[in-house]
Amino acid sequence: MTINMDITPEVEGFFDEATNTITYIVKDPSSAHCAIIDSVMDIDYAAGRITTTAADRLIAHIRDRELVLDWIIETHVHADHLSAAPYLQDMLGGKIGVGARIMDVQETFGKVFNEGTEFQRDGSQFDALFEDKDTYQVGEMACFAMSTPGHTPACMVHVMGDAAFVGDTLFMPDGGSARADFPGGDAGELYDSIQKVLALPDDMRLFMCHDYGPDGRAIAWETTVAAQRADNIHVGGGKTREEFIAFRTARDAQLAVPKLIIPALQVNMRAGHVPVDENGNPVLKVPVNGL
Repeated sequence: MTINMDITPEVEGFFDEATNTITYIVKDPSSAHCAIIDSVMDIDYAAGRITTTAADRLIAHIRDRELVLDWIIETHVHADHLSAAPYLQDMLGGKIGVGARIMDVQETFGKVFNEGTEFQRDGSQFDALFEDKDTYQVGEMACFAMSTPGHTPACMVHVMGDAAFVGDTLFMPDGGSARADFPGGDAGELYDSIQKVLALPDDMRLFMCHDYGPDGRAIAWETTVAAQRADNIHVGGGKTREEFIAFRTARDAQLAVPKLIIPALQVNMRAGHVPVDENGNPVLKVPVNGL
């Protein structure tokens, strides 16, 4: 696991207003190869309608620049938006990767959604399952994955040159950190994972998966390790593990369930594929009092 701060990938952020998600296209500075991180598929849950507007923006950008897509990365199994990974793969190619502890998530939510034996709980829906410190290439750029559980078991931070994509492990300094009360989440693990991120070089660029514009500020998604270490309202300034656990536990008890958690988990634990019924028709389940 080698960090090369001399490599500066080109990073383009695409903000999805409906879910406050930022998707990234990350280009190797030495070639036309790129990766997509945390893509979004649009859903009108009330109407039961899925569309591809957000994903089509990514496709247009990649085609316009004549880029080659190597990887479609999921930093974790998202509970607040649907992944567009299979659609992007069909249109552009590339491999779909996620943390190896996806199997823990599949086991947990396979039970919640009463999935049958046809639902594989071995991560085989994905092309690659990353373990901690696994390396991979985007063009000529060496990248690696850091296991950062706490928000979910399968959370990973992906480091590409001087840029790190933190998923939901951290928000912007004035946003703090993600919740840790989902099944398999753990506030103590989240604190430990954040410390791994804060141990990266001070000048490492950090890119968030979500931003909500606290106190009305403009949406933002890029900061640095040094800024997070000094100013993050939940973990900055030397806050202790015990302080964080106490705060995070109390805060999580006040949070509402994400609006799209039911469709998102069913789709995202399948690498973005919508489940189908016995006739092959796409269908979603609603577990009553299951979450």
